Amino acid sequence: MSDTTRLTRFEAARVVARRDFHAILFSRAFLFFLLGPLFPILIGALAGGIGGQVQRDATTRLVAVVMSEADAEAMIEARARLAPQVGRALPELAISRSSAPPDKILRETGRNYAAVVTGTLDAPEITAPQEAIAIWSGPIAMIAAHAGSSEVQAYPAVAGRPVATSRAAERSDRIRTAQAGQLILFLLMMLLAGMVLSNLVEEKANKVIEVLAAAIPMDAVFLGKLVAMLGVSFVGIAVWAVAGGAIGLLAGNALPQLPEPALGWPLFVAFGIAYFAMGYLLLGSLFLTIGGMAATVREVQTLSMPVTMAQLLVFFLAASSITRPGSPIELFSAVFPLSSPFAMLARAAQSEALWPHALALAWQALCVFAFVRVGATIFRRRVMKSGKAGRAVKGHVGETKPV
Repeated sequence: MSDTTRLTRFEAARVVARRDFHAILFSRAFLFFLLGPLFPILIGALAGGIGGQVQRDATTRLVAVVMSEADAEAMIEARARLAPQVGRALPELAISRSSAPPDKILRETGRNYAAVVTGTLDAPEITAPQEAIAIWSGPIAMIAAHAGSSEVQAYPAVAGRPVATSRAAERSDRIRTAQAGQLILFLLMMLLAGMVLSNLVEEKANKVIEVLAAAIPMDAVFLGKLVAMLGVSFVGIAVWAVAGGAIGLLAGNALPQLPEPALGWPLFVAFGIAYFAMGYLLLGSLFLTIGGMAATVREVQTLSMPVTMAQLLVFFLAASSITRPGSPIELFSAVFPLSSPFAMLARAAQSEALWPHALALAWQALCVFAFVRVGATIFRRRVMKSGKAGRAVKGHVGETKPV
């Protein structure tokens, strides 16, 4: 067959990518894979909402006042005068007409008092657990002092000069956005990268991968599979993003709002997509190499565990350097291929410079091709048993004949 009919590496990779993409995307298992993460998110949201409501109901700021009629009324009036200046630092006060001892009032059925104030305005006493005493002693003393004063104190008006933000507040807010971006990137990569390994193990079992390896260059097979899995991952992310957007519209302002990153949301999201793609390809190429070295599913699980643990370590490395931009550890995490996507996404949230991202993406792409080439070489030697014994006659996929 003529050399002109032989597929180039990128053409062969495109053929493999198209085949794998359609085979996985239209499978029944992929539909269940898409639905899988939605159930824990829904259950977690419900549990968080219920837990927050229970916590709010369980926490009380109500303090019972058991004093003489005049002293109790004076406490209530003093609290009302102080409230505009002090706000939520003051407890809610309620006059109790009960003649029971203070410890019995705290345990009254149908009541939810945090403490009981007795005594006089000059010598108030608080009956409560030690933690509540530490919280409410100061505010109760303030209220009693104002209640016992014959003169109503006038407070000077405080003029406010609001600003949008400060340098310290801006840095703190951007660190929150960087942490959230890193966490989402890590979870998506760990959730989706495993598909590469399972797909390769399945094709090794039914000998499909050996047919492909005999027909086209092994690095083209690896690259095609990685691109196909990346495309499938983007479909999954799009579905989850739509579901998350619907939940966000229903929740409204109940969900926490992340501060705007340094580069703005459009560029930050664009870099997030780019760094996810690079991180996925880097981790996927490692998983393909592991699949090439493993002969059984048990070996795959054994060999993939160190990579998973290593990925946790590089994530922690990138996360620990967020607060130290420009430090040696931050520069190392930005250069090391597996931690580079996490570190650079954090930079996108904290710094307005664009050139480091162009440099980082080029470096990560170079590492992807290097990882693919090394992984393909290892796989070819183990599956094909030698570099030339299983080589096929030049031709199209499906039209090869062994020498």
